Amino acid sequence: MPAEQREELLRALKTRFEKNMNRHRDLEWDAIQAKLEANPEKLWSLSEMEETGGAPDVVAYDDRTGEYTFYDCSAESPKDRRSLCYDREALESMKAHKPQDSALDVADAMGIELLTEEQYQELQQLGAFDTKTSSWIKTPSAVRALGGALFGDRRFGRVFMYHNGADSYYAGRGFRGVLRV
Repeated sequence: MPAEQREELLRALKTRFEKNMNRHRDLEWDAIQAKLEANPEKLWSLSEMEETGGAPDVVAYDDRTGEYTFYDCSAESPKDRRSLCYDREALESMKAHKPQDSALDVADAMGIELLTEEQYQELQQLGAFDTKTSSWIKTPSAVRALGGALFGDRRFGRVFMYHNGADSYYAGRGFRGVLRV
């Protein structure tokens, strides 16, 4: 990543960090920045999250591993990661009107993972997310083996988890990512 782009990303992340202190009480930006600068591949992934509309922000620090956790914190499912089916298997099973890609493939190419059900619930404790959109979440293999996939959203002041066919895709459904640095 060119130095100018790296500095611009770090400025954007720092600004978001300072504007949303409720997401990361007791954490210091300088320590996070040092960790990011020591891990350029993770910084690249954060850049991908940012460029696709995810608005990544720090939401946790793990004392045991020394890792910071970033989630996509955009108000709605990231705009450049919508209209995707769940995974490659679903994409390949479709005969007509296929989406451009799958959520799992895009996340993998970005170097991130989809939020789990538990992580999605944690995110929703930090604010009201996906009030007009929805987001695919990491689906347990038992559900996926039956052809389904899970997604979540917030409606009527509550967080809902639903299921759909893994091959479904909608203009208002994308995915949120998690990255540990």
